[in-house]
Amino acid sequence: MLLKTPESILWISENNGSFKKNFLKEFSMLGIPSERIIFTKYLNSMGGEHLKRYGLADLFLDTLPFNAHTTAVDTLKAGVPTLTLPGKSFASRVGSSLLTAVNLPELISPNQESYEALAIELAHHPDKLAEIKQKLIRKLLNAPLFDTPLFTTHRELACEQMYQRYQNDLLPDYIAIN
Repeated sequence: MLLKTPESILWISENNGSFKKNFLKEFSMLGIPSERIIFTKYLNSMGGEHLKRYGLADLFLDTLPFNAHTTAVDTLKAGVPTLTLPGKSFASRVGSSLLTAVNLPELISPNQESYEALAIELAHHPDKLAEIKQKLIRKLLNAPLFDTPLFTTHRELACEQMYQRYQNDLLPDYIAIN
């Protein structure tokens, strides 16, 4: 995708020198100059500095076979659109679950080809990416995914229902909280 978007950069976390060296070597063999790869050090999530840094990105590309999990939550919370390609396992479907929770299904790609095509399209059409970003920011204001008090209330209700089932000698079963 970097070859098809010459104005873009790849921003990636790096935690050891050999990773960085090998990564740059592989990208150099593909014809991508090292100036287009930005390595960042891990930031502790306490204090929110990592969210400020994520907010500098235009688009977060979720990966396979394992989706980003906490990083995807953080990038969405920072207002960064997240493009994902769900797989078949739980670990590879987290991104699509998060995007469904904030009602952004247009960022869930059904296959590798559409994933790459959408990433390239958004890189070439910053106005479309800006629209998606504004939609995400509006959705964050009332998305249940980021409503901690609501989550806490639902969690408490679920625990109460589980305890009631236990007290009534009932077998475990599904619990629905509305």
